[in-house]
Amino acid sequence: MSLALRTIATISLAAMFLPSFAFAEDHDAIKPVPRAGGWMKRHEGMNLRVKDGNVDLVFIGDSITQGWEGRGKAVWQKFYGERNAVNLGIGGDRTQHVIWRLDNGNLYNISPKLAVIMIGTNNSGSNTPEQIAEGITVIVDQLKKKTPKTKILLLAVFPRGESPTDPRRQVNEKTNAIASKLADDKNVFYLDIGKSFLQDDGTLTREIMPDLLHLSEQGYTIWAKSIESQVATLMGE
Repeated sequence: MSLALRTIATISLAAMFLPSFAFAEDHDAIKPVPRAGGWMKRHEGMNLRVKDGNVDLVFIGDSITQGWEGRGKAVWQKFYGERNAVNLGIGGDRTQHVIWRLDNGNLYNISPKLAVIMIGTNNSGSNTPEQIAEGITVIVDQLKKKTPKTKILLLAVFPRGESPTDPRRQVNEKTNAIASKLADDKNVFYLDIGKSFLQDDGTLTREIMPDLLHLSEQGYTIWAKSIESQVATLMGE
């Protein structure tokens, strides 16, 4: 065997033993870390809920997901009240906080039919799109390993800011372009419903997101209706 062929074979063999996610740099979006105060209390409460079992559907995310218990409460009850659904959203969370939670009880001994993930907007002020996408990759990988029978519906990070030129919206859009590649359409499915929240010119109104980030009840209705077909299909209904 020539030197060139031996080199190629060595590289190929080494690649077989690389971890499923190998990142170019070390950064905080992939470093699991908890938060203090009321955050820990909510985290522990979610752990108690999943320990009770009977969980067919989980929503994983930040304050936008937690908001299903606020402005989205009636919509949640209508769409998910009979589906054994659990809200695993905590306000202010970044990818690194979700990573910690999933390693510390949020998925304890459960195997939901479906997990809906929407996370990353809180990273947009301090991390690059590549870093945020790496954080999302870790979360998807955690689910695949901890609950391999669960289908994953990865949602694009929702648009934010009034106009398409909003810097953080642009970070989210670039993140989405990278994270979309995680879909294999077998166990991981990707869906971008961002345009459903926007006007034709790409602007975001306060009717949909009162602070141009968090959803109104109308916004939660749009969210639920936009994913319903996919949710029903992936849950085998």
